[in-house]
Order: sequence, then structure tokens, then C-alpha cells
Amino acid sequence: MRVFARLRTYLSFVRVSHSVFALPFALVGALLASRYEALTWQRVLWIVVAMVSARSAAMAFNRIVDARFDALNPRTAMREIPRGALSSIEASLFLAVTTGIFVYAAWRLGPLCLALSPLALAIVFWYSLAKRYTWATQFFLGLALAVAPVGGWIAAAGPVAWEPVLLALAIGTWVAGFDILYACQDLQFDRVHGLHSIPVRYGIRTSLHVSRSLHVVAVLFLAWLGVVSHLGAIYFAGVIAVGALLTYEQSLVSIDDLSQVKRAFDLNGYVGILYLLTTVVALYVH
Repeated sequence: MRVFARLRTYLSFVRVSHSVFALPFALVGALLASRYEALTWQRVLWIVVAMVSARSAAMAFNRIVDARFDALNPRTAMREIPRGALSSIEASLFLAVTTGIFVYAAWRLGPLCLALSPLALAIVFWYSLAKRYTWATQFFLGLALAVAPVGGWIAAAGPVAWEPVLLALAIGTWVAGFDILYACQDLQFDRVHGLHSIPVRYGIRTSLHVSRSLHVVAVLFLAWLGVVSHLGAIYFAGVIAVGALLTYEQSLVSIDDLSQVKRAFDLNGYVGILYLLTTVVALYVH
């Protein structure tokens, strides 16, 4: 029982359930590339391993470097390191293991993936430090997740094309949009402790406008991808459904009421799953 309890602690530590943010788009990138090069189940398995391990390593790095701030913030004080459920040594060991797994998975996916793995890690780790230096923190998180579909495309040996670029732009703007909403709830804390974000620089009202604009742009990029890739009516129905879900997410948050930010944030887990399923069906029908 202690083993399972410890496992639950580690899974909670990296919020493994949040892998649904990036993983579906990495798989979509690989599936789109499979129209040019056959995709094996073994390669899909290593793409999943690479994505989950990279995200776990990035989250572990975030929790380690932010432990001091997490302990001071009432919203995050019960995270695993501040409350003593995990020591810094245990967290660092977990970071080393997951980083090693990611590099190994990249090696299994080919020389190019292995060569690019340090760059991918640098991008996903940098986000955790960005709020100490720049207000554009949320855009760096968008960049960190935008590499997922590009990585999936490269891992599936896709050619140089517009599809992964458009998908990356869609993911980047979508993620930056919902992270702006999430950052609104820490506005006062961040100001007091000298941390930077779009809400800190521009305030809640402007930040909400930026978030909504980014989500509109994200849906437009998804639609553009459907045009470029000739994905058909089912795909566009999926894009419309994603747009409706994002509209509902935005409706939960207003300048006068931030109480539903967590609920709005959690809705994004369904965005990736919905988009993956409709794209799979569209590709199968096509």
C-alpha cells in the first residue's frame, strides 16, 4: 500500500492527468505526417513515452525551482514539496529519471529527434524561469506546448510542410490564452513578490481581452490547417466544437468574478481529446 501511496504522490506531483494538454496534439502531428510516411504502433508508443516523460520532467523542474514561491502562496502551499510530501532530493531524482527517459525515447525515434532533444528540454524548462524576467511568460508556455505537434510530425518522419507549423501556432495561442486566465488568480501575489506575467503588466481587463483574442486566433489556425490539409467536413465540425468549448471557457471568467478560473482551466483537458478524436475520424473517412 505504501508503494501505491508513493506512486500517487509522484503522479500528483507532476499532474500527470494534464498530459492531455499536449499529447493529443503530438499524436495529431504524427497522424498528419503518416499520410506521407507509414506510422507504426511502435513509433506511436515511443512518441507517447517521449511526450509524457518530457512533460513530467518539465513539471518537476517547475515544482523544484518554484518551491519557495509555492510555499508562500496560499493557493499552492499544499503542493508536494512545500508540504513535505516530497523532498527536494526526491524531486530532483524524479527530474533526472524522466529527463533520461525522454532522451532515450528521442533516441528510439531517430537521430534527428535525439539531436533536437536538448533544445526541446531547454524550451520546456525555460518557462518555469521566465516569470522571473519577462511579462511574456504565458507566451513561453505556449511555445513549450507548441513543440508537441512539431515533435510528433518529426518523430513520424513527416516532410517539410506547413501542417506542423499551423498546428504549432494553434496550440501556442490556445495555451497562452488559457494560461493568461490561470495567471489572473495570482495577480496580487506576483506583484508583491516581483514575478512577471501578462496580468501583472496589463491588468485583469486587458488580459481577458488578450486571452479571448488568442483563442479566436487558435481556432482560425486550426481551420486554416483543415484547408491546407483538405481534411473535410468532419474535421471542421471538430474545430467548431473546439471553438464552442473555448467560448464556454471564456464565459466562466470575468473581470468581476475569477472564482471559476480553475473550472475554466480544467476544461482545456477536453479540448485536446475532442480535437484528436474528430481529427482521427476525419482522417479515417478521408
